[in-house]
Amino acid sequence: MGGRGQRKLRLRTEPGLGGNSVKTSRATGSHGPKLVLGWNWETSLATGACFRKDFVKGDGRESYNEVDQASRRIYQKTSKEKERCLQANNKEFNEKFEYEEYHFCSNVEDGGIKETYEEAIAIVQNNAIKTAKYNFFTFLPLNLFEQFQRVANAYFLFLLFLQLIPQISSLVWYTTVIPLALVLSMTGVKDAIDDMFRHKNDKQVNNRPVLVIVNGMVKEEKWLNIQVGDIIKLQNNNFVPADVLLLSSSEPYSLTYIETAELDGETNLKVKQALVITSNLEDNLEKLTNFKGEVRCDPPNNKLDKFTGVLIYEGETYVLDNEKILLRGCTIRNTDWCYGLVIYAGQDTKLMQNSGKTTFKRTSIDHLMNVLVIWIFVFLIGMCSFLTIGHGIWENQRGYFCQIYLPFEEEISSSALCIFLIFWSYFIILNTVVPISLYVSVEIIRLGNSFYINWDRKMFYIPKNTPAQARTTTLNEELGQIQYVFSDKTGTLTQNIMIFYKCSINGRSYGDVYSMTGQKMEITEDTEKVDFSYNKLADPKFSFYDKTLAEAVKKGDPMVHLFFICLSLCHTVMSEEKVEGELVYQAQSPDEEAIVTAARNFGFVFHSRTSETITVVEMGVTKVYNLLAILDFNNVRKRMSVIVKTPEGKVILFCKGADTIIWELLHSSCKPLQDVTMEHLDDFAGVGLRTLAVAYRELDEEFFREWSRKHHRASTAIEDREEKLGVVYEEIEKDMMLIGATAIEDKLQDGVPETIATLIKANIIIWVLTGDKQETAVNIGYSCHMLTDDMDDMFVIDAKESSMVLEQLRSARRVMKPDSILRTDPVTKLISQSEKKNFILPEEMPNGSYGLIVDGHSLAYALEEDMELELLRTACMCKTVICCRVAPLQKAQMVELVKKYKKAVTLAIGDGANDISMIKAAHIGVGISGQEGMQAVLASDFSFAQFRFLQRLLLVHGRWSYIRMCKFLCYFFYKNFAFTLVHFWYAFFSGFSAETIFDEWFIAFYNLFYTSLPVLALSLFDQDVNDLWSLRFPELYYPGQNNLYFNKKEFAKYLIYAIYTSFVLFFIPFGTIYNSVRSNGKDISDYQSFALIIQTSLLVVVTVQVGLETAYWTAVNQFFIWGSLAMYFSIMFLLYSDGLYLLFPHTFQFMGTARNTLILPQVWLTIGLTVAICLLPLIVFRFLKMDLLPTETSKILTKIRECMKNPVTPPTRTKLKRTSSRRSAYAFAHQHGFGALITSGKNMKSRITYSFGDNFS
Repeated sequence: MGGRGQRKLRLRTEPGLGGNSVKTSRATGSHGPKLVLGWNWETSLATGACFRKDFVKGDGRESYNEVDQASRRIYQKTSKEKERCLQANNKEFNEKFEYEEYHFCSNVEDGGIKETYEEAIAIVQNNAIKTAKYNFFTFLPLNLFEQFQRVANAYFLFLLFLQLIPQISSLVWYTTVIPLALVLSMTGVKDAIDDMFRHKNDKQVNNRPVLVIVNGMVKEEKWLNIQVGDIIKLQNNNFVPADVLLLSSSEPYSLTYIETAELDGETNLKVKQALVITSNLEDNLEKLTNFKGEVRCDPPNNKLDKFTGVLIYEGETYVLDNEKILLRGCTIRNTDWCYGLVIYAGQDTKLMQNSGKTTFKRTSIDHLMNVLVIWIFVFLIGMCSFLTIGHGIWENQRGYFCQIYLPFEEEISSSALCIFLIFWSYFIILNTVVPISLYVSVEIIRLGNSFYINWDRKMFYIPKNTPAQARTTTLNEELGQIQYVFSDKTGTLTQNIMIFYKCSINGRSYGDVYSMTGQKMEITEDTEKVDFSYNKLADPKFSFYDKTLAEAVKKGDPMVHLFFICLSLCHTVMSEEKVEGELVYQAQSPDEEAIVTAARNFGFVFHSRTSETITVVEMGVTKVYNLLAILDFNNVRKRMSVIVKTPEGKVILFCKGADTIIWELLHSSCKPLQDVTMEHLDDFAGVGLRTLAVAYRELDEEFFREWSRKHHRASTAIEDREEKLGVVYEEIEKDMMLIGATAIEDKLQDGVPETIATLIKANIIIWVLTGDKQETAVNIGYSCHMLTDDMDDMFVIDAKESSMVLEQLRSARRVMKPDSILRTDPVTKLISQSEKKNFILPEEMPNGSYGLIVDGHSLAYALEEDMELELLRTACMCKTVICCRVAPLQKAQMVELVKKYKKAVTLAIGDGANDISMIKAAHIGVGISGQEGMQAVLASDFSFAQFRFLQRLLLVHGRWSYIRMCKFLCYFFYKNFAFTLVHFWYAFFSGFSAETIFDEWFIAFYNLFYTSLPVLALSLFDQDVNDLWSLRFPELYYPGQNNLYFNKKEFAKYLIYAIYTSFVLFFIPFGTIYNSVRSNGKDISDYQSFALIIQTSLLVVVTVQVGLETAYWTAVNQFFIWGSLAMYFSIMFLLYSDGLYLLFPHTFQFMGTARNTLILPQVWLTIGLTVAICLLPLIVFRFLKMDLLPTETSKILTKIRECMKNPVTPPTRTKLKRTSSRRSAYAFAHQHGFGALITSGKNMKSRITYSFGDNFS
């Protein structure tokens, strides 16, 4: 842009850290007033708060800088922060910005500036985090608001208001207000307790100590008091409390080593480096206090791997990127101290931005209940309307003649008003079709089933002393309906621990253990380990079982020694020894650490390194190798090499890498050894081990010198440096001699393959969403038996363009189901004709078994709105889906995609902060409380320590909870409809006058005492089969996934049965006692006796019914079921006694009814006949259904009962072993190695040197 307001920017690279520091110089255009920028923000960062601009008047003489003159700021109200601006050690400056509401704006016009000014409200941004939902003031309104989102609660509140009107209420108001208050109180107390735990966790985190620079002194502060712009001091093993810009550290060149386990679950070491200009601050408190650097950067966001900004200091501008930022949740490792400037604090940190929004989760049954309550409400309105019309007809035809002895009350002036009031009277009487006690019982049941999870000893992890925990008590039955499981990999499926398991050296395989008879033995915990006591530098945690390898080392086998020398030299591991003899290795990859540790234990101890040497203790002798070059690993080369000069003066290249790559670089004389080693590699891969080939080459010094010159030219090339280095590397990495191969076990958590196999049998679909790279994720897929060689094909979606991603997805679908690509395909037509909002993707059957691997970059395109259905169709046709290199947000998007178009119940399980958004997005979130911290656990609904416990959570607790809840709801609706509809039939014989047929006390106690305990016993203790059978037959989980036990159809069945029951309950007693008399000639058919017979029959029917529903009888069930009947008769005789009537004649009006009625034989015969006619159809229906139309579940249960009668020894569950011909040749460095850093010498500092001559004996 030229002319007026022209903006120019000249960048020049500052010598130093790889050209990543940038200075700017300012220039003006040739015409008119100039606006000069230190950085072109319009092209690099979003326009927003605190633009730094120098404004120059037309003559160039008068100017002011808006950063220095805070009073000249102009703010404009906006909804979102556009840019973050802060200054170190300047609280007044930083407090002027209310980032979420204001940003800077200005207008530049001809000849000057048009200014407006609005005073901004200063709000301090502190570092407190809040995961709790409520506080003292918001708990009551917010919690009540959430609870009244339940239609039933709102319905009962409305009903309560009606009952306060005496003209229409046949029942006293407290029959509703007490249960409603009880429901709201119980749910509120439970929610309060849950939130108190969140407050407790928040308080614990917010009150952690941290060192802050204040007025030239180091002061200890709490995390919550840290503010943007503060400079903090972090020490070794400290957690980083906020997102900070690294300023300086104790390490050379201000390097800082961090572990990001709480962010991404990875325990391998990562390195950060400060700018040269800030590294000069060192540990000098005066310099740090006077540091007034200004940072402009992105607004708060959730991108863990991206940071864009600049540092303006002493008039110069320096570019900032993610390599200079320490994120909250990281842990400082291997660094004595470092200083950082707080950029984002509290909820603005990337960790908290990835936490996702806490939503109020409700189960599928809750949603169905809301629909059913509306249906019932409509049904209730219909009944009330029908009965009101009946009352109107009765009033017009007969009511007139009854006015003499049944006159209207004084408040009622006409029959029309009477009819109107009758409607609301019936509305109150019949409201028990949805009793408030239903929700009280639901909360008790859920709470009880949550305790079962907490108390389950089989889900208690003894090594970590960690029990399973139901952190949310409202989602239990949802565990029995899971269809999709989304799992993280690192720390969830794996332990993130690599073990040197086997190796092949010079054609001989090591690692297997054989018996005296030569039979191969399985390695168990009881297998004798190799004794490394002869090596005082050995790692005591290392285990190896094949003694022949240790013997070969001791005998001095030259190839074995050469193998371990290669392993001890060819790596980029850092070593630290703060205590003599105790070495600590820090590696970018746990694979490399495992390999170097193995060499250490067998007597070849990597001790230390400098930029030019590597010190190794070989069988007790300290040797120093000159490090001539490191040919570092990258994703294309899939290998790394080192060139060293031995103490004997030989120049040797050692190389390790993927066997498929190394094979092409070997000398032709290695063919026989190569064939034997290939067989060993196939064996290693067959049990899921990660393999590497190891080779070497002796170099001629003259050849090496010539190659070194080429290497120098390539490494200093301005253009195409990587390509030129690759060519130079290939010149020397050839004609190598094969030594052998390593086999590393990426240790899965115990029982992972078995758990996945069981869940797949339960028809649960498992997708793995990981931030790890493709090769590692695929290998774990094979180890877990999610991917197998039996699959027809495995598709990889890794395109870098949207059109190519679409083509890859369709190509995969063309193979799996060719017709799905055609426009005539039914699903394709359905998609084109349907609205996406309510669209449910049908199931499509592929023509085989397939796997799908999706790269994170491709996934970004595939998740776009115009392609998401293509992705989902392809994924749902595959048996296994693995998404790798995915961002936390993408994990949540995948979950939301399935929820949106499959309407399936989802579960997400993970262990790191990068899994939080996925955990919160799923219907059920499960946190693994492992070594990666507690971030995922704090955001989860359920937590435990090992992935294998998931099968017990779902197949045992989830299935039981679902079955119990379904039985409870079906029975509860049945018994209440049967109870309520008796009033409906009674209306035809009472002039539709809204009179109740039952005693008021029976109405009040029916749900509260008489029928509550039996159904609670059913809902808390019932189980169709025990936990062992549940796990042995995962197919029993199917009904929950298909929602077979409680749905609209089942509800309709029980409604019809309840209508039938109510009809029998009214008309059988009505017919048997009509015009009947006692032995003394007195009538039986008085109102009170009739009511007593019906209510007794009703109670016996529903009690026997709950007994028929019970599959697992316990002493508690027996006591509650038969005890409730005993309690009914006891309370009835008490309420109908003479004494209570004499004390309260208007309250207890059934005096003597019980003793006078229940002594009559015909009354008991009537009760017996009524009960038999009510229950007989149900018993016959169930018998015929089981015999003629058994379901798959019924067949399994029959099979289990037969097994229990004739027990057979269950098959021994052996650990699943992978049988695959696919080799995993990718067992190191998850990212570009430390090679350049090591050879530069920037990471080296003086170290204490010890003597190691006596460490071997």
